[in-house]
Amino acid sequence: MSFFCSISGEPPQDPVVSSKSGHVYERRLILKYINENGTDPITGDKLEESDLVSVKANPKAAPPRPPNATSIPALLQTLQNEWDATMLETFALRQQYNSLRQELSYALYAQDAAQRVVARLIKERDAAREALSSVAATMNVEVPAQAGDVEMTEAAQEAGGLPADVLKQIDETHQKLSAVRKKRKAPEGYATVEDVKGFTAKHTIPSLHSPSPAGITSLAVSTANPSQFLTGGNDKVVQLYDRSTDKVLVQLKGHTKKITHVAFREHQDEPTLILSTGADKIAKVWAHDTASGEYLPKATIRTHKGEVTGLAVHPTSTLVAFGSTDHTWSLHDLTNFNQVFRSPEAEEAFHSLSIHPDGTLVAVGTPGGLIQVFDIRTGALAASLQPEGAAPFTVNSLSFSENGYHLAAPDSLSSVAVWDLRKPKIAKSIALGDAFKVNRVAYDISAGFLGVAGNEGLRVFAHKTWEELARFEEGGEVADFVFGQDGKEIWGVTGREVRIWGAAS
Repeated sequence: MSFFCSISGEPPQDPVVSSKSGHVYERRLILKYINENGTDPITGDKLEESDLVSVKANPKAAPPRPPNATSIPALLQTLQNEWDATMLETFALRQQYNSLRQELSYALYAQDAAQRVVARLIKERDAAREALSSVAATMNVEVPAQAGDVEMTEAAQEAGGLPADVLKQIDETHQKLSAVRKKRKAPEGYATVEDVKGFTAKHTIPSLHSPSPAGITSLAVSTANPSQFLTGGNDKVVQLYDRSTDKVLVQLKGHTKKITHVAFREHQDEPTLILSTGADKIAKVWAHDTASGEYLPKATIRTHKGEVTGLAVHPTSTLVAFGSTDHTWSLHDLTNFNQVFRSPEAEEAFHSLSIHPDGTLVAVGTPGGLIQVFDIRTGALAASLQPEGAAPFTVNSLSFSENGYHLAAPDSLSSVAVWDLRKPKIAKSIALGDAFKVNRVAYDISAGFLGVAGNEGLRVFAHKTWEELARFEEGGEVADFVFGQDGKEIWGVTGREVRIWGAAS
């Protein structure tokens, strides 16, 4: 059996083995390397002389004679030293060569990625210029010619209001909805207080999403097909499920971090859209293709620089609003997925968002307990709501009542306030117990029921009387919930399950 020095590649005269890496070296070469570097030349790990183990050859073999102090042996010793130095230098050069090859590979990859980014930005710039020209033509405003690219500052992004056609849609929707709001009543056959008091667990859909990381974070139920619902999870996936067939219809991927919100956009004569937001700072949109029956990716929106924590489809069904921890909220057109407005940067991050049922107000919640209400048409601050003397807490959920008079939101870690927007002041504060932590609040479409989900389950209260009608604790913590069709069911997510409560059959 023969072996070779890992440095020189020659059979060693005095072989030693590293007890850490197992490599064989010529003793004099490795000792020189250790004295200069203190590491193993192959693995790079820390190495000392005490870590070297001598290799015992045939005991009868005579060791090489040491050179004598004569002229020829002295010359041979000099040549040996030169050889050793050459071997060490060759080894070092070989390591540097391999390192340079890796660095060159990384540099070429980074250059290619940079070129792709530049090409995308140029494309977006050209599209923005075309959009600007179109808006300018609509508003009869001249656009000054630019000799080159213009640096887009924060002030430039925030300047200007909504396009004229978007304002028109919002105003028309507001007039139409506000005209009937005061007379709006619950549909015939809608659930009553007595019905809700009798709600029990009806159905459980288990084992949704991946078990690692486990947990459903958001829920949305279709109004066009009440048996279908959306879930977003910690596994970065959006699932569309059909309760009637107990099957996952589609899994939508594209996020790189957990999903924060999901929503449907269902509008007559328009394709159904699925929207999602994530902790990866993006929002994604998929559209239903009637020909194939599949949901095809339509847009990835990268407006925000922080986690997207709010998602609400505007009553026009042509706009969607996003809130983010980057201290801004934005409005996007669902026909072309372009941004039509982004708010100036606020002092605090936004952790929740909700749109008024008439479509003219948007409310956002902050980690300091403050609720800010903006006029969606101008971006101007309409109201600031904050409980007096409350300890610091995060407004992580908001919900306008359907009649537009009230806004529900946490007013502490374990209580929920109902704000009367006509005053404005707190009309009622509902204490939930010191151990309760609020995850989500929501009104039903009749404004007759208010639901509160948290770490101890789900509770439902009657609006105005604030009587607790139902309490569902069997599934543990409820991360999100939705009132079902005609208020006859309540859907909630607990862990990896979707639970449905309703009247006993």
